[in-house]
Amino acid sequence: MTTNRRKIGAIVLALSTALPCVAQTAPTGQKSLAATLNIYAFPQAGQAADQQSKDEAECYDWAVKNTGSDPFELQKASQQAAQQTQQATAQAQQAGSGARAGGAVKGAAAGALIGEIANDDAGEGAAIGAAAGVVAGGRKKRQAQKQATQTAEQQGAQAQQSIAQQSENFKKAFSVCLEGKKYLVK
Repeated sequence: MTTNRRKIGAIVLALSTALPCVAQTAPTGQKSLAATLNIYAFPQAGQAADQQSKDEAECYDWAVKNTGSDPFELQKASQQAAQQTQQATAQAQQAGSGARAGGAVKGAAAGALIGEIANDDAGEGAAIGAAAGVVAGGRKKRQAQKQATQTAEQQGAQAQQSIAQQSENFKKAFSVCLEGKKYLVK
């Protein structure tokens, strides 16, 4: 039994001396400001975690002032731009509505006139013209939808590209500031 007690005592002693070390080096579970921006800063001059947090906050403020961009606001703007693109695309699907009916009316009128002139049968000419008008109207509707969808998607892509460029400029400024404070930035 004394052998077991000695083993247990040795384990308890080992754990008691190891646990404070583990507690000091264990991560807090919270990301640093830089890490939330997908920028990783490593202290090169032995800065403590609280000093690093302070330095990151200062660099964040400096980068916002110098670029005119706040990455958290840019993220919101990106989400809004995506929603607007979706709404514009949905509206584009409605573009050209009524084109088939309008085409049928125009085709029937033209067909009636041609039918009356050609063989004195305006009714037959109107029917043929209406059918042709429906087909032409459908084609116009599809073209209008396609054009409106492409325009909405292009505008959305341009907005996202602009936001991405602003975000990249902010990250460069933020990184340069941290490097000036003796951090290795990746």
